[in-house]
Amino acid sequence: MRLYNTHTGESLRSVFWAEGEFVSDALKDINKVMRDHRTNKIADIDPQLLLLVDQLNDKLGNNRELHIISGYRAPESNAKLHANSNGVAKRSMHMDGKAIDIRLPGKDLKMLHKAAMSLRGGGVGYYADSQFVHMDTGRVRYW
Repeated sequence: MRLYNTHTGESLRSVFWAEGEFVSDALKDINKVMRDHRTNKIADIDPQLLLLVDQLNDKLGNNRELHIISGYRAPESNAKLHANSNGVAKRSMHMDGKAIDIRLPGKDLKMLHKAAMSLRGGGVGYYADSQFVHMDTGRVRYW
């Protein structure tokens, strides 16, 4: 998996799954890259979310960096964002490490959205104005 955090400028190239098991050091590195950039707080990212993102990469034939707009979000960050936007859930799955907002430079956002929906792995949102697709490991739903 290749990730780039658009807020911190950090990049990561990692194998998080090998020989039928999650690689704990790789998960720690991913947790750090996907931390809340506002508070610098780190939380465990749901491994199922990582598998879902990996499936998306496979479906797209992508070997480039996925740009992370938002990964983990601390409750205080989420509360601020919720107060300033209708598009942020009060009880966002980002606070549980179960959601990610991404874009893939050079790929059409609508195509990324369609590919994410086709996986039927959880919630998928399309945010054209902000140029990202939201994916989470909750129930299957689209917006």
